[in-house]
Amino acid sequence: MTQIIDAIKSLNSDAKVTVEETGNVDTAEILWLDGTPEISKADIKVKMDELQAEYDALDYARKRKAEY
Repeated sequence: MTQIIDAIKSLNSDAKVTVEETGNVDTAEILWLDGTPEISKADIKVKMDELQAEYDALDYARKRKAEY
């Protein structure tokens, strides 16, 4: 499962942020630090879904590597 912080860092690699509860973006408390511009939870959720889809798409490669 893709973490909220992974999605945030993917959207803004310089983001300084803390996240309480990393599983559900809708209920997570996100604290933006040092003037980091806030990213909407909707945008974070979309990026989490994209990152998860990329991870899932490479599942065959991870399984195949284990066979060798």
